[in-house]
Amino acid sequence: MAVEERAGSRVSRPEIRLVRRGFTDPAAALRLLSGPGLAGLAGDPVLLDALGATADPDLALTGLARLLEALDPGEQHTLRDTLTTSKPLRDRLLGVLGASTALADHLARHPRDWHALVTFEQRDMHPGSDDFLQALYDGVWGPGPEGAAPPRGDRADLLRTSYRRCLLAIAARDLTGTTDLAQTAAELADLAGATVQTALDIAAGEDPKAAHACRLAVIGMGKCGGRELNYVSDVDVIFVAEPREGVDEHTAVQAATRLAARAMRLCSDTTGEGTIWPVDANLRPEGRNGPLVRTLASHLAYYQRWAKTWEFQALLKARPVAGDAELGAAYTAALAPLVWQAAARDNFVADVQQMRRRVIDSIPATEIDRQLKLGPGGLRDVEFSVQLLQLVHGRTDRTLRSGNTLEALAALSAGGYVGRADAASLDAAYRFLRTLEHRIQLHRMRRTHLMPKDEADQRRLARSLAPLINDDTRADPVAALQREWKRHAVEVRRLHEKLFYRPLLDAVAELPAGAAGLSPQAARERLEALGYADPAAALRHLSALASGVSRKAAIQRTLLPVMLGWFAESADPDAGLLNFRQVSDALGRTPWYLRLLRDESAAAEQLARVLSAGRLAPDLLLRAPEAVAMLGDPQGLAPRGRAALEQEVLAAVGRAGSAAAAVAAARSVRRRELFRTAAADVLGRLAEDPAEALETAGEALTALNAATLQGALRACVAGWEAEHGELPTRIAVIAMGRFGGHELGYGSDADVLFVHEPVLGSLEEDAARAARTVCNELRTLLAAPSPEPPLLVDADLRPEGRQGPLVRTLASYQAYYRRWSHAWESQALLRAEPVAGDAGLGERFRQLVDPMRYPGVGVPERDLLEIRRIKARIESERLPRGADPTTHTKIGRGGLADVEWTVQLLQLQHGHELPQLRTTRTRAALAAAAGAGLVGEEDAAVLDAAWVLASRVRAAVMLVRGRPGDSFPGDARELAGVARYLGYGAGHSGELVDDYRRTTRRARAVVEKVFYG
Repeated sequence: MAVEERAGSRVSRPEIRLVRRGFTDPAAALRLLSGPGLAGLAGDPVLLDALGATADPDLALTGLARLLEALDPGEQHTLRDTLTTSKPLRDRLLGVLGASTALADHLARHPRDWHALVTFEQRDMHPGSDDFLQALYDGVWGPGPEGAAPPRGDRADLLRTSYRRCLLAIAARDLTGTTDLAQTAAELADLAGATVQTALDIAAGEDPKAAHACRLAVIGMGKCGGRELNYVSDVDVIFVAEPREGVDEHTAVQAATRLAARAMRLCSDTTGEGTIWPVDANLRPEGRNGPLVRTLASHLAYYQRWAKTWEFQALLKARPVAGDAELGAAYTAALAPLVWQAAARDNFVADVQQMRRRVIDSIPATEIDRQLKLGPGGLRDVEFSVQLLQLVHGRTDRTLRSGNTLEALAALSAGGYVGRADAASLDAAYRFLRTLEHRIQLHRMRRTHLMPKDEADQRRLARSLAPLINDDTRADPVAALQREWKRHAVEVRRLHEKLFYRPLLDAVAELPAGAAGLSPQAARERLEALGYADPAAALRHLSALASGVSRKAAIQRTLLPVMLGWFAESADPDAGLLNFRQVSDALGRTPWYLRLLRDESAAAEQLARVLSAGRLAPDLLLRAPEAVAMLGDPQGLAPRGRAALEQEVLAAVGRAGSAAAAVAAARSVRRRELFRTAAADVLGRLAEDPAEALETAGEALTALNAATLQGALRACVAGWEAEHGELPTRIAVIAMGRFGGHELGYGSDADVLFVHEPVLGSLEEDAARAARTVCNELRTLLAAPSPEPPLLVDADLRPEGRQGPLVRTLASYQAYYRRWSHAWESQALLRAEPVAGDAGLGERFRQLVDPMRYPGVGVPERDLLEIRRIKARIESERLPRGADPTTHTKIGRGGLADVEWTVQLLQLQHGHELPQLRTTRTRAALAAAAGAGLVGEEDAAVLDAAWVLASRVRAAVMLVRGRPGDSFPGDARELAGVARYLGYGAGHSGELVDDYRRTTRRARAVVEKVFYG
């Protein structure tokens, strides 16, 4: 308790000094320091400082007092002298006593065992299995082969005492920082192996007949096999036996079973010295129901025929630890190939993942928040992630075949299978969590993986782990421990989800045997089988991507076998591979690129599909490959709204130093957003329904072009004002055609009208000249040669067409439309919508044209004849030479023009009386016409289907060819790409063309009836 809490009592200076050193009960400490064993040491600041540096000074002092009291006077004097003169011994002994009541109890029972720390200190080395075996032999049979008196007592108790003596030395090294976690865990595993070996030797001495009948090997499994054992843990083993010469198999197996069972009891049974640890053989074939011991042939037969996925995962850590070394080596050599073939089993990855889920589901709800091992963010998450990655990639990479978690994690990082930063985080978290688990178990030498509830226990843990906690533990050690634990747990959980459920693992695991290695011969055969048209060129790309020893090449060797299959699912796998090489060449040295493809969601598969689906998206990506990052974000391909786009464009424009630089910045944003929309379209992410996806793409492209125009107009106005002063007019941009209808395609021009309005006090001539200069500059800069795709601004729908002025005042438009406009101009204005510039001016323009596009008298007969005549002339004169009118999507029979002119005629005729027809969107107007009874529901559905199909074909042509086209491609591969986009499988391009002709033929029949009457 704190000094202030000791109400009602006076606190002495010595007690205050003890409290400052970390004692919680200074009065009790003073009594102990005044006792017979510690008399004279109470004022020794060196000893008190050493006690204060332990995890629990009160516990350390109590243990020291018990130890001294248990020693005879001579030994007591020796220990006191050593404590005051030898800092290493003092720190080790007190460190153990302050952390473990169980080891303090052992020293109280066997007080002379403190000498093990002195001997250990003098040796100053890292003991291995042979050292521990010798120490155990000395404890059980006595030192030296001849003349020495054997120790008195039961062999089982002697083995336990000797084991605790060795454990004492390991704990002392661990608690004083002489060894790190990996060394401590390895020493514990080596001690376990030596203990099993000693137990076997005891059993053989008790039953020499059995020992002469068989060869018996003990295979360490789990943490023992991986040399990463806990202080208190089941030691998982498998027993394998072979008969000695002249002994039949049945007799040998029976003999080996007796030896194995006796060795297990020696380690597991409780005697006066307690239990060493349980020996668990349940990982053997058939588990508890199977024989304890099998021959090597029996083991091999079982694993070849009956073993389940988890059994191969368990064998990953198999290592001979005791018994016949030659037989143990033969066992691991025979079983290892089966382990590394396991990942090719059906549903292997899913089975391992499901196993982890079952473990978490089985944790009691009251324990899950205290679990260091099994819970989310616990040790099992690290171990399962590492093991799954090992088993999947270890088939072809022998460097990954380690049974030790930290060694395997380092190998995965070196091989590029896990990013360096992720591996470092997992390594740090695993070391912290395992060390925390060790400290919890050391206290009472009990097998537990739960964080204790008691605050005093947590305080002891925090002080013990202070060097590993990235926080100041002095003020509130418990809070610091909790923060550090939760920080590591959250990071482990994040990385576990990222690595353990990586979609690429399933694909890599499903590769045919040998395909993952990508040897030249196997690669050529695989490329030909997958349908690559030019396997020689593909091999060159593969060599360029995967050759060498760099991390980049290592990651590519993991990615490529899978991506080749994804490319092959497209119409042009060769183009997909070429595009991937170009993107990788551009981004291969960028740390996040390959890490993204390896780690994040389905980014690798999405990139493969985008790169092999045509030319548009790859061309956009290659101009700025960093856009690949969008594929790693679950929301990265979601269309962005007009407001967000305009905000970004205007911000980019505002940072530029000139109009040209500002428009270039706006075009750069447009290129990236074009890729976003195109990639989402190719991947089917815009909407499930094709018609909805088409509308979503149209809206996204319209918003993008509108934002680009807004930014370009702002830039050109700023450029003009920098040179001439304030602009003497306001300008608005009116979208026309498919732009105004929110129906833009990837290759569409931006059809617009420019309108301006002089500011009060400005001369009209000056205003017109300024508006003309700004609008010309806008068009020029948006279309100028550049790495960014151009935005062609077409103003040919303006009054008088190309012969008329580029920009007019509102009054000029009004005068022209009143006196000179034609019926087709009223029809064109049906899609007029303000998109950029002065919003008030744009709205006044809308009010100006509404009476023209929705005339109260409908369409006079003369105008109706003119509209029909123009439509017929377009069909006969503007169809390209040689084009098939049955497959031309724009002006062919039943194509876009047929549907749009029919809908627009209905709008001109009835828009004045039916407000629902007053929309710039074709499908919305058609639905309104059908709802008003102007066209039959069935006929409207036919027109809608034709318009959607023709629009989708045009979009597919642009996506596949990278340039606009109104007809189906003549190239077979390009046509196949169009068919794939539209949902037709390989070899069904002809069906697409037939379906298109059938759909548009029906639409043409409706057009003949509704439009031509």
